[in-house]
Amino acid sequence: MFYNFGSLSALSCKVSLSKRTDMYNTLLALHSLTRWLVLLSLLYAIFIAFRGWRGRLAFTAHHNLVRHLTATIAHVQLLLGLGLYFISPIIRYFLQNFKQAVAYRPIRFFGMEHSLMMFIAITVLTIGSAKAKRRTGDREKFRTMAIWYTIALLLILSSVPWPFSPMVQRPAWRGF
Repeated sequence: MFYNFGSLSALSCKVSLSKRTDMYNTLLALHSLTRWLVLLSLLYAIFIAFRGWRGRLAFTAHHNLVRHLTATIAHVQLLLGLGLYFISPIIRYFLQNFKQAVAYRPIRFFGMEHSLMMFIAITVLTIGSAKAKRRTGDREKFRTMAIWYTIALLLILSSVPWPFSPMVQRPAWRGF
């Protein structure tokens, strides 16, 4: 008995492409939402770190929780970004047409600049979190957190595709 799988194959390809597009759009919306959580948690962590450092406050369980949650939210954002990187049509084009893509700023931004700078920023934040956790004195914990988290924030702010950015613009919020 002979079966014609040609139409079945085309249908399965269309469903697969549709699922990939749905997954891409969902990850993009989650990545957009989590950006704001990262920024808010970083700003709050930096605020309490400078306040604790300058005010010579005790490093409490609340401060440690903020340190830890900020790093965790940033790591979730990194994982969402990595997921996007591997299914993004922009990145697919970038990797398949590298010579032409590096000359075009918006494609190069997402293919190289954004991903590399964000990876560096999360690395800096992670190192700062680990160093602050290991410090023995309260003032040293706050100081370490303030410095490393501020550097991470500056790296992040420089590489987010803001709606007003001269490099590449993206909406401030993407819905589901």
